[in-house]
Amino acid sequence: MDSEGIVALTKGSRYRVESMETRDRTKITKGVFRGYAAVGPDDALVIELDESHQELKGKLRLIPVHVVLSVDVMEHLQAEAPKTDKPHTMYG
Repeated sequence: MDSEGIVALTKGSRYRVESMETRDRTKITKGVFRGYAAVGPDDALVIELDESHQELKGKLRLIPVHVVLSVDVMEHLQAEAPKTDKPHTMYG
């Protein structure tokens, strides 16, 4: 969380994501957030699975955003401040 209280998923942070698997069952995903991906027209979270997923450890799981029910922050890394270059004069 930054100084303004805005919460964002940050690359390298550890999360526990609960998502819909079926109408009656949810799926738990634990691991490190690696970014976002496009799955067809939908956006997805990309999570690198941790040791709790046994033989899948280290694999990437894409979770479509529209099936995410909750996200628990297990370990939050601060987002790097965007690097700004000095303004350059443009000649046309």
